[in-house]
Amino acid sequence: MFVDTAKIHLKAGDGGDGAVSFHREKYVAAGGPDGGDGGRGGDIIFKADSNLSTLADFRYKRKYAAEPGERGGSGRCTGKSAPSLYISVPFGTLVRDADTGRIIADISDDKPVTVAKGGNGGWGNRHFATATRQVPRFAKKGNPGEELDVTLELKLLADVGLIGFPNVGKSTLISVVSEAKPKIANYHFTTLTPVLGVVRMGEGSSFVMADIPGLIEGAGEGVGLGHEFLRHVERCRLLLHVLDVSGSEGRDPIADFNAINRELSVFSGELEARPQIVVGNKCDLADEAEIKRISGYFTGKGYRFFPVTAAIAEGTKELISCVAEELSKLPPIKRYESEPKPVEDFTRQKKRGFSIRVCDGVYFVESCEWITDIMNTINPDDYESLQYFERVLRSSGIIAALEQAGIKQGDTVSVYDIEFEYVV
Repeated sequence: MFVDTAKIHLKAGDGGDGAVSFHREKYVAAGGPDGGDGGRGGDIIFKADSNLSTLADFRYKRKYAAEPGERGGSGRCTGKSAPSLYISVPFGTLVRDADTGRIIADISDDKPVTVAKGGNGGWGNRHFATATRQVPRFAKKGNPGEELDVTLELKLLADVGLIGFPNVGKSTLISVVSEAKPKIANYHFTTLTPVLGVVRMGEGSSFVMADIPGLIEGAGEGVGLGHEFLRHVERCRLLLHVLDVSGSEGRDPIADFNAINRELSVFSGELEARPQIVVGNKCDLADEAEIKRISGYFTGKGYRFFPVTAAIAEGTKELISCVAEELSKLPPIKRYESEPKPVEDFTRQKKRGFSIRVCDGVYFVESCEWITDIMNTINPDDYESLQYFERVLRSSGIIAALEQAGIKQGDTVSVYDIEFEYVV
């Protein structure tokens, strides 16, 4: 089964929590805080695997989670960082953000790409020791790892794409000029999945050809398996448009050519402008006058036209020589550039937003989910820990906003599950 799209959920590892610990050793007075930092959570990394040709594995497993980092230990021991989780995909796989459609990575070479980063470990209590706070009884929790849904989309890496209506001889042609062995039969849609073949021109010279399953009218709008097939033409540097010049299906080859090109333009303006060479196949079944008429039409339009009989390899050598020559003039296979995160994403991460609501004399601090991680590190029975929490409230602007809202000495402030009296 050929699968070329999938949607999966990724969760990078959370960072380990920092430790609250104090050095205790015989004959050593006032050892002080020595809580270690938490370890870093595992990243999720995508890498290409030449042994894979489809995304079928992702139909059975849709959630991938890396391990969290270990908690910090006493004696300033940093927790162990978690190993990265590697996910193997076929060459030519695009990784997109499922929510925005943003291209995160194009896995088209051997270079691994980090898609979701693990969280940093939290600081141990030794980082919070100062001249006036010598016994900090709190530490920071580890940062959460990135979590997102991504879509995987396979776009074959091929130099040349064979396009045309069903049963025009594309599979026969690729089987003759390359080492590919597609299924060949005299009925429509014999080929249901793209087939890749390597065409060797001699020592150190070769190119990849893709047999794209037969397109039909409406393919550009998704009729049949149009989008699934056209997706694999997008990277091709050159298109071979195969026609049945014998008209054995009762269709006009010129009308077929124009119909397929309309579908290319509907699907993508770039595809419409892609260089094409026209291949007139099944010449053994057509008369000379018809071949001459079709050849004259395409040469008059500026296309290179090659009459061939793929079944007996007649005319294929000249065709492949022309293809190799054209490829030498064209840029390399298209690569998709990663798109940066929108500016608002970074702003949202850095800005500590909140809102103040007053109800029955109670001042509620809301819309500040970021503060919950800090509150989890606070020990309400420890004075220095509460001082640290107060500094967070002041540095984030919450105290100033409360004063602007009219808070007075002794009024109650509610921050999620914590309530306290406001003291000047």
